[in-house]
Amino acid sequence: MTGIKEQLYTLCNDYITTRGAAIKQLIADAQEAGANETKSSAGDKYETGRELLQQEIDLNMARLNELNAQRAILDHIVPAHTSKVVIPGSLVYTSSGNFYIAIGAGKLLVDGVFFYAVSAASPVGSQLMGQQEGHAFELNGKKNLIVSVI
Repeated sequence: MTGIKEQLYTLCNDYITTRGAAIKQLIADAQEAGANETKSSAGDKYETGRELLQQEIDLNMARLNELNAQRAILDHIVPAHTSKVVIPGSLVYTSSGNFYIAIGAGKLLVDGVFFYAVSAASPVGSQLMGQQEGHAFELNGKKNLIVSVI
C-alpha cells in the first residue's frame, strides 16, 4: 500500500510544482506589462492601469506564499510511514471515498482508483485527523465510516 502513498505524494508534489510555475509566470507577465506601460497624457488612466497590475502581482504573490506553505506541509510527510491513526500522510479508505491527508490537491487517480488529496485543516480532513478504523463521521449530511487507515 505504501506504493500508492508514494504515488499520491509525487502527484501532490507535481501539483505544487506546476501551480508554482504557472503563478510565477503570471507574476512575470504582469511585471513585464507594467514595465511596458507608457505614461499617456491621461495620467489617471496610466496610474489606474499600473495599480491594477500591482494588485494582480500582489494577489499572485499571496497565492505563491500559500503554495510555499503547502510545500512545507508536504515536506514533513514521510510517504512510507504507516499509522493506525489518521495523521498527515495517511491514506484513509471510507464508505464515501478514499482520502490522502496531505494538501488540497483535489481528485487524483492512482492505479485506476480515485483519491481526494485534502489538507488536515479542510472540513473533511479535520474530521478524519486522529481517528481510527471504524470511526463514523458526517460528510455532506451523510454518515460515513472509516474502513481502513494506512
